[in-house]
Amino acid sequence: MSETSPGNLILAMQNPDLYDHPVDGFQVIETHISQVILTGDYAYKIKKPMDFGFLNFSTLDRRKHFCEEELRLNRRLANKLYLEVVPITGTPDNPILGGEGEAFEYAIKMRQFGQEHLFDRLQEQGKLTPEPLTDLARQVAAFHEQLPPVPDDKPLGTPEAVFAAMQENFDQIRPMIDDSDLLMQLDNLQAWTESTFERHRELIARRRESGMVRECHGDLHLANITRFEDAVTVFDCIEFNEPFRWIDVINDLAFLLMDLESRGESALANQVLNTYLEYRDDFEALPLLPLYKAYRAMVRAKIALFTMGNPGLTDAEKADLMQRYRAYAQLAEDYGTIPNHYLLATTGLSASGKTCVSAAMANELGLIRLRSDVERKRLHGLAPLDSSRSPTGGNLYTEEATEKTYQRLAELASHVLAAGFPVIVDAASLKQKERALLASIAEDQGVPFALIHCEAPEDLRREWIRNRKGDASEATEELLDAQQTWFEPLTAEEKSHTIHLHTDQEHVAEAVADRIRQHLGIPGGKAD
Repeated sequence: MSETSPGNLILAMQNPDLYDHPVDGFQVIETHISQVILTGDYAYKIKKPMDFGFLNFSTLDRRKHFCEEELRLNRRLANKLYLEVVPITGTPDNPILGGEGEAFEYAIKMRQFGQEHLFDRLQEQGKLTPEPLTDLARQVAAFHEQLPPVPDDKPLGTPEAVFAAMQENFDQIRPMIDDSDLLMQLDNLQAWTESTFERHRELIARRRESGMVRECHGDLHLANITRFEDAVTVFDCIEFNEPFRWIDVINDLAFLLMDLESRGESALANQVLNTYLEYRDDFEALPLLPLYKAYRAMVRAKIALFTMGNPGLTDAEKADLMQRYRAYAQLAEDYGTIPNHYLLATTGLSASGKTCVSAAMANELGLIRLRSDVERKRLHGLAPLDSSRSPTGGNLYTEEATEKTYQRLAELASHVLAAGFPVIVDAASLKQKERALLASIAEDQGVPFALIHCEAPEDLRREWIRNRKGDASEATEELLDAQQTWFEPLTAEEKSHTIHLHTDQEHVAEAVADRIRQHLGIPGGKAD
């Protein structure tokens, strides 16, 4: 069968009479692998007959197959956007959508959405806020959780496959740069990648064996996320190459985190990571995050160099692309720096502002936040927002359950610190033995430790409890009354490494973050 003439077809499809729905006008969006015809309420995506090796749409059968794959894969996260695969019959000059004849091309019919709702556009305009990113993190966590693991007979996501993808970046970049400083940086990045990979080879293999390699999105970044019908919607996952999507779930998340960080949105990236970890108990993956984020940054760096080879670019456009390369390569290098890690723990009565303060400090300082409310429920098979219906001091809140919760927090803190991340434990820590347990973890790891004692007026605490919703905490006014008798005052030794906060004051978390930066010599904040 003769292949489609893409230009003729795209032009011919800009005819309102072809469609069984109203057409507001036509606009064509073109990428290097597809063309999308916008009609108003609906869009039609047609794949170009291209063969790039890693992507092969060269025959009609292949394009049909990958249209069907795109529909299948994307309906997992965007079922309201992806509607059907439409055969195109007739001829390129006189096409018919559907029709009885033999198809000469296929299109994916989608709901159309405003480009202004794309998350990359929102970020560029300073309109990307924490709330939709919290929704996104929960959605990605639930998506990853329900995916089946890679079948044993598929050689995907193995340590060898992971390393080959990373090595390919360096092999392809090297011939495209001749600056001695950039080549030295590339050598250092490659050496760090190789040594970091070897250090974590067993973990990469173990995670595949335990089912963490799954059929993921594969292209999870802000330009592929929108708000559609008032819901955060992830679209345009990779259909054309299995190895690009059959990956470790933390590799999938790493792309989103890197994209946010490359845009200067480290606080939002940290919020996404902490929310994801609250909903997926995958702290084991943390040692791999710097490696995968650096890999994703180098993919972006490579694409910038590839794009410089496009014909017709101006000198200014080429200079901009080279600057993009430098920025992504520097970001990858930054992921390899030795981190400052330390342990912070809150202490204070319920509704004294610990959760708000710890969240703000986590985003300010790039901390992994461990919440007693979340881990207590996780130990009993509950999700963060599930209700345990426990009475004060009963069920999930018995002395035994509380002891197990703090033991869990201590174990997680130890693991996260060993992975190279700073930690804040968001817990009441009312008893001296609970605080001592957390302090001992810092001592064992040889890292600094500080307590954050949160206080607020009693009438305000009670008001916060009455108004609290959409949070993992189950604190009640009855519990608050009981805690007054349970709280063991800080010892003189504890006071020597305690920061006292009155959480009813404005910007208190940011001020404390600056104090911690100065005390520990961490870059950032007002002192810089």
